[in-house]
Amino acid sequence: MDAFKDRLSQRAQDTTRPALAHQSRGRVLSEAEQALATAMMEIMGAGEQDFGKLAGELAARGLVAPVSGRKDWDQDLLAQELAAVNADLDAAYEEHGYGA
Repeated sequence: MDAFKDRLSQRAQDTTRPALAHQSRGRVLSEAEQALATAMMEIMGAGEQDFGKLAGELAARGLVAPVSGRKDWDQDLLAQELAAVNADLDAAYEEHGYGA
């Protein structure tokens, strides 16, 4: 048996710890990050897969970019914002670890 896998399985079954639903996060998303994630899910859920068009829809919605605070979304800004948010989440996970 693999002790690490056993521990993960045990934690996954622990319903008294709802934070484990996002166990790979080292911190909670900011409001702006959550707004971006929600908007992207809505846009992509409606069938848009082109990042240039997705960025255009973010701009049309007037969504504030979580890192730069800009609203003039284009494909480059979308890539920069996603990379910056992911790097910060990776750093938080590195610092706080599993189930933070």
